[in-house]
Amino acid sequence: MAERAAPRGWRGHGRVVPTVVLGTVVAVGAVGVTAVAGHSSGASDSHAAAAPSVRTATVTRRDLSNSQTVQGHLGFGPVTELKGAGTGTLTKLPANGTTTGRGKALYRVDDRPIPVFYGDTPFFRDLKKVGVVGNDVTVLRNNLSALGYDVGHDVGHEDTARRSADRTRAQGSAFTASLASALKKWQQDMGLEPTGELKAGDVLVLPGPVRVSSVKAQVGDPVAEDILGYVAPKKVITVPVDAQQVSAIEPGDSVTVALPGRDVPGTVSAVGDPGQNDSGQNDSAQPDAGDGSTPKTDVTVLPKRASDVADLDDADVQVEFVSEIHKNVLTVPIGALLALSGGGFAVQRPDGELLRVRTGMFATGLVEISGKGLSAGLDVVVAS
Repeated sequence: MAERAAPRGWRGHGRVVPTVVLGTVVAVGAVGVTAVAGHSSGASDSHAAAAPSVRTATVTRRDLSNSQTVQGHLGFGPVTELKGAGTGTLTKLPANGTTTGRGKALYRVDDRPIPVFYGDTPFFRDLKKVGVVGNDVTVLRNNLSALGYDVGHDVGHEDTARRSADRTRAQGSAFTASLASALKKWQQDMGLEPTGELKAGDVLVLPGPVRVSSVKAQVGDPVAEDILGYVAPKKVITVPVDAQQVSAIEPGDSVTVALPGRDVPGTVSAVGDPGQNDSGQNDSAQPDAGDGSTPKTDVTVLPKRASDVADLDDADVQVEFVSEIHKNVLTVPIGALLALSGGGFAVQRPDGELLRVRTGMFATGLVEISGKGLSAGLDVVVAS
């Protein structure tokens, strides 16, 4: 059957119709491309009638990436409320912005300093009897050791469990004579009564260094009240990401943070459970609010250099997450693609030659291509 030429001067959506075969109009909705193409043999040396003037683009070799940009908030993270323990009257309070230090006093009760230790178990009882075992003893031991005191041999919970009739209570370190001696030396250095015993409320246990964000109590208030609020000592960026998209984000991923007037690098430090909000409830299980909103998962980002955000305490920022990257690939604008009637795609040279291509990643208006006859610097026709 003889090949039928296209009507003279006919154009399809700004693209020249090849004269080899009257092409089929193909709409490629997935990439937003509408093209006209004909290709009877699939060979790369087919030609189309060249237009007197066409718009072209250059095949470029570059890194291509898929990314999503989400608005986040730069600050010191969520506030935790601190309630005092023990008895007595608050006689000195810290100022907003104070950062805690291990072994340093945060506030005073009855004019007595209340130092800070780091750990996960508060001092919920008096520690004075040698042989007492618990995680609170472990906190005491770890902090005195970190402060440079000789705490002696660590009697772990396994050794203690073999000597204990009640194994369920044998968890943590044991309060030994060596530990009591180290406690006494530390108390003396702090200006406290060197008893070698620790009463509940004498030392405040925090999860780590923190920054005082607000002071709620006043001098003269009882210590067993809400005293202050604290936040993380380092600035973080909290980014609420759609739960359906958060699976592509992992701790350790590099991100770009758009600050006012500049971009800085950052790193994902934590990703919340998909479908959960700050209270730990599952958003997807909550009734639909009817506002079209989708469940969010908080992603925590840390600036790689604290100096980059030193001049900002509270700001809305944009964070770009890269989900996939293809390095050193050939790319053309998506509008350069021709959908072939027999399937697949091609690009067209300004002289009308068609080059069949294989497509890869689509991103930011570009498409990754590969195939015979393609190279960086090659001019191709782009739909106008």
